[in-house]
Amino acid sequence: MKNMLKERKAVVLEFMKSEFYVPMKEKELAVMLQVKPEDRAAFKDTLAALLSDGSIMVTKRGRYQIMSQEAIIGTYLGTQKGFGFVEVEGENEDYFIPAEHTLGAFHLDRVEIVKTADAHRDRHKTGKVVRIMEHGLTTLVGTYQASRRYGFVIPDMQKLDRDIFIPAEASMGALDGQKVVVQITDYGRNGRNPEGKITETLGNIQDAGVDVLSVIRAHSLPEAFPDQVLRQAERVAVPVSEADCLGRMDLRNVQMVTIDGEDAKDLDDAVSLTVEDGLYHLGVHIADVTNYVQENSALDKEALKRGTSVYLADRVIPMLPPALSNGICSLNEGEDRLALSCLMTIDEDGNVMDHMLTESVIRVDRRMTYTSVNQILMDENGIEAEKYRAFVPMFLMMDRLAKILRRKRRKRGSIDFDFPETKIVLDEQGHPLDILPYERNDATRLIEDFMLIANETVAEHFYWQEVPFVYRIHEHPDRDRIQSLVAFIRNYGFSIKAGTREEIHPKEIQKLLDSIEGTDEEAMLSRLTLRSLKRAKYSTAPTGHFGLACDYYCHFTSPIRRYPDLQIHRIIKDELRGRLNDQRIAHYRSILDGVARQSSELERRADDAERETDKLKKAQHMEARIGQTYDGVISGVAAWGMYVELPNTVEGMVHISRIPGDYYIYDEKAYALYGEVSGRTYRLGQPVTVKVEAVDLLSGNIDFSLA
Repeated sequence: MKNMLKERKAVVLEFMKSEFYVPMKEKELAVMLQVKPEDRAAFKDTLAALLSDGSIMVTKRGRYQIMSQEAIIGTYLGTQKGFGFVEVEGENEDYFIPAEHTLGAFHLDRVEIVKTADAHRDRHKTGKVVRIMEHGLTTLVGTYQASRRYGFVIPDMQKLDRDIFIPAEASMGALDGQKVVVQITDYGRNGRNPEGKITETLGNIQDAGVDVLSVIRAHSLPEAFPDQVLRQAERVAVPVSEADCLGRMDLRNVQMVTIDGEDAKDLDDAVSLTVEDGLYHLGVHIADVTNYVQENSALDKEALKRGTSVYLADRVIPMLPPALSNGICSLNEGEDRLALSCLMTIDEDGNVMDHMLTESVIRVDRRMTYTSVNQILMDENGIEAEKYRAFVPMFLMMDRLAKILRRKRRKRGSIDFDFPETKIVLDEQGHPLDILPYERNDATRLIEDFMLIANETVAEHFYWQEVPFVYRIHEHPDRDRIQSLVAFIRNYGFSIKAGTREEIHPKEIQKLLDSIEGTDEEAMLSRLTLRSLKRAKYSTAPTGHFGLACDYYCHFTSPIRRYPDLQIHRIIKDELRGRLNDQRIAHYRSILDGVARQSSELERRADDAERETDKLKKAQHMEARIGQTYDGVISGVAAWGMYVELPNTVEGMVHISRIPGDYYIYDEKAYALYGEVSGRTYRLGQPVTVKVEAVDLLSGNIDFSLA
């Protein structure tokens, strides 16, 4: 079917590119191309496909022609101010679209733009939307405002500059102030508001769980599993039998543990370690999820659709049903489990001298927590060490090996951003009791180190096999961004070598992080450095991982919660079983680009939802603290004010109108606000004391003033 469409598109394009072609309407084109009446529907689909991929365009009079060479296709990114940006794949910088040139485009619309003269000297690229090709948003979440004959939905999404008009008959009985889901029926043009109909009423914002449910609906996160998927999960989630173990390496007598957070339920990795003749024999054992999730099954299709488990403040939306994720696939203590094991022999310098990938059957001896293992490493004669005395020698060996691996990575230039994560403590109704910075410790780093070396080993193994594979890549940063970083950090007496793009090495970034460690500017400069780098993603092309300073990297260690891991497990097992023939290779070549692209997009969706949920919970936490003062650090500066982050990771805005005693001017290059009269300066990284002034529970925004 795809090949037929491809051929039809080629015929139409060839005709349109001929020198005698003049723009024609659909009927004229059909006549010239001698399209039979019974093929008219397919011909219409062909034209729609060519329009969708940007190969052709339609004039205002409905005539088709080849897309102008000056036309650019991209994704529109809106703002509340009315102007926007267009992100174009393959280009490092977005196009600025003034409000008068958006053509009414909505956030995430696929649009066609043309370049225009740059009226803003600080902007390199400016454009004008000439056609909206496809709308990216079809539903929204917002707050309903009712009146007698109609209503409006104020979108939660702050990328939109217009409210949605709701006719009375389309309100679904929603009450004023309720959170609702609205389906857009008309996107509005020429000053008209978009129009929609309410499809679901979520409840009042104060109701337990409505805040997180709003985020779930806004990001179209799937919650309940289809019945067919649940039934299939229950059917396959049977205890491991001796028949299941046939042909697998039996590692049930090998001492091994899982090390996770206290509240983790999906335990997909276990570790083992012995030392012999100065060589470390490290085993990283990963749940063999593919044994239960067969390719193209209902379970598999649902997992691909979800892409990843999503960890929100008050719930987890798993990629796989609990019968698998918390049951037969979870490496629970004392239970036989099927696994894929990466067995590595590592020398004292951290080099992997030998490795083996094998299907195995394992039995975890202890389910350990990061807290418990860290206490053992801090005091090998303490109470916790006494409790797990039989495992202490292995934990100490693990700590030694982890530090060897870490030292080797840092030597080659691997970048280590050590930001505290946020831990939000909730009560049973989902209200925040406390917001805490969740610091990494030696136990969390230990597991990170072992997972990293396993992921690198597997990726390099399959690179040399020259078979289709899904890699985790991190591209080199844009030279312009690095040059801006270089110029800024120079103001603080720090430097980084960055000439041409090819000369930018991750080792230089790590040197910078080492040099700022312990300084007042550490948090601020670390964040700026992180923002200068690109986002990691999945790809079938092994272009390397800049942040880890390695040539080959993949995600192998979490198949319960990430689809790319599940996907490459199938390839690994095909190789182990001698099934990686030409037919299977051709199959993987045909699907893996799509898997990589979709997984990257769904990972981003999950990250956005998690970040948004945390923001709402932080706002709820601070609402009860209006009027209180806190010490913080300036984490961002803009023309409208400055952002301040508190030690517990809560961030709020000090609007420029709340900075007393002067008229402040924003210096974009220095990330600073300067007082015109007083000469007082507020810049990134500067400690300040702030007072909580107001909290917006709908947007999650927190307003501070300088105390």
